[in-house]
Amino acid sequence: MTVSMSARRLTAAALSAAAITAAIAVPASAAGPRPHRQAVEISSVQADSPGPDDRSNRSLNQEWVDITNYSRRSVNLDGWTLSDRDGHTYTFNHYRLAGRATVRVHTGLGRDTRTDLFQDRRAYVWNNDRDTATLRNDHGRFIDDASWGRRHFHH
Repeated sequence: MTVSMSARRLTAAALSAAAITAAIAVPASAAGPRPHRQAVEISSVQADSPGPDDRSNRSLNQEWVDITNYSRRSVNLDGWTLSDRDGHTYTFNHYRLAGRATVRVHTGLGRDTRTDLFQDRRAYVWNNDRDTATLRNDHGRFIDDASWGRRHFHH
């Protein structure tokens, strides 16, 4: 066997291996790219507080939106807004969301903590039957939304 014949056989074997590897990889890429997850998202909403809608502070605070930071770094939410379809808007004030953390934004009155913020409202914000919560950054740019009810979609 000559050197050139051995080289040809090695080249053919390498090309065959590359073709097999490509054929195996194609189905995985055919499924499309993974959906991109934002660093900060609306992760959960409880629009209909349990029990009667009696406008008590307890009931108002059982209406909430969770905002989650999926990144490792903290995110300064100062000036960010959370709003509904009717234009009710909550503006984050001097709040930094830690990496891999969630903050719950309640509708009623309360004392802000690292994990719970309060809009200090005396009326409900989120419609029980259908609404959209929209999160925007301090420049007014869309970050995320969550909708429920008729024509339901999330993210």
